[in-house]
Amino acid sequence: MFFKNKHSINNIRNHIVGVDTKVPLGNGKKSIYINFDNAASTPSLSPVLDKVNEFLEVYSSIHRGTGYKSLLSTDAYEESREIVADFVNCDKSKNTIIFTKNTTESINKLSYRLNLSPNDIVIITEMEHHSNDLPWRNKANVVTVDLLDDGTLNLDDLELKLKAYRGRVKLVSVTGCSNVTGYINDIHYISSLAHKYGAEILVDAAQLIPHRKINMSGSKSDDFIDYLAFSSHKMYAPFGTGVLIGPKSTFEKGDPEYVGGGNVLAVSRNSVYWSDPPEKDEAGTPNVIGAVALAESIKILKEVGLNNIKNHEKELLNHMFKSLESINGLDLYSSKNKKVRDSMVAVIPFNLKGFHHSFLANLLSSEGGIGVRNGCFCAHPYVHSLLKLTPSQISELQRDILFGRLHKVPGLVRVSFGMYNTKKEVNSFIKTLKHITENKKELEREYKHLKEFQLV
Repeated sequence: MFFKNKHSINNIRNHIVGVDTKVPLGNGKKSIYINFDNAASTPSLSPVLDKVNEFLEVYSSIHRGTGYKSLLSTDAYEESREIVADFVNCDKSKNTIIFTKNTTESINKLSYRLNLSPNDIVIITEMEHHSNDLPWRNKANVVTVDLLDDGTLNLDDLELKLKAYRGRVKLVSVTGCSNVTGYINDIHYISSLAHKYGAEILVDAAQLIPHRKINMSGSKSDDFIDYLAFSSHKMYAPFGTGVLIGPKSTFEKGDPEYVGGGNVLAVSRNSVYWSDPPEKDEAGTPNVIGAVALAESIKILKEVGLNNIKNHEKELLNHMFKSLESINGLDLYSSKNKKVRDSMVAVIPFNLKGFHHSFLANLLSSEGGIGVRNGCFCAHPYVHSLLKLTPSQISELQRDILFGRLHKVPGLVRVSFGMYNTKKEVNSFIKTLKHITENKKELEREYKHLKEFQLV
């Protein structure tokens, strides 16, 4: 149940499912789990879980059912669209809100529905997650924007490429926030540039939306967001829902890439008449539970306050940066630019000299009960760039991966915070990291059986 002023940034940890779960350590003891892998998935909010359990009492089929539970379920599903629309301030008269499985499906869906040709150009950046890179490769000519030396986006290069390909650029597709470095892109400035040169913009907001307020309508006549994609599993509602928002006109045209029940008005042996958006692009039985969970998580995020979340996570980030200064042999892949650090979300990629990234991640779990992510985070080209790998080195590492030679494959360790994490957890992380650096040889002997390398 949702009560005004019940949830705040100061008590939100009390409303996280599993926050005090104890996990086994390598020495046989147990420790309360520290989840520093929030950039991958966040745990569920307990009010979200409560809402799901409550809703299951009336859950039923939607849209065509005439029973009381079906009517209630339909109302809840459609209300979820309204809650999403208000949360990102999109123009509901112009846009449609399509529920998908996740951000990956949302971007793939758009790649099919834009009717692209090999002569069309989609501009992406070198910092994109594979989900905002691979879907475009077989649909259009993909042009990539360069990075600056610190891994942030080169906006001058973006404008140069928009000018050079003016008239052919159909879409600028950019992450709102990098899942590797936490760098936030100026999506409204990028939107203005895209519109200036006759292109639309898609923002992959999967990493951004649980940390910052998003305004699809913008603040000027030309800085609105045409398309937005995100996932509930990064918003404390891990029940399998993604969102794609975009102009109704885009989805009114053409055939949906998935067809079947639920997205048709009439079918004969010789003809098909599709439903209107968004039903046209939601073939099959939709994830009503996921939509209800997402709507509830949005209510809680609004109650806690996105600005309060931002300030809390910034405090954690600054505390972590300061604490990491005491760790010998640490290679930090975060910009030292104060402006960048002040605006980024709480994601920190690093390596520790003498430790393979996979081994270090396993040690953090075994020695401290700390969950982090390691590898290339489904953003291989970006990590290659951050590591300053040459084309020949990239080819060599790809050969090593294909032949199972993983012990030398480069990557990073990533720490990422959620709104519920604490300075105490950061201190425990630093203590564990120091313990690892001071006991390297002993730990290598003790954990020599660890041969599993996580690369994605």
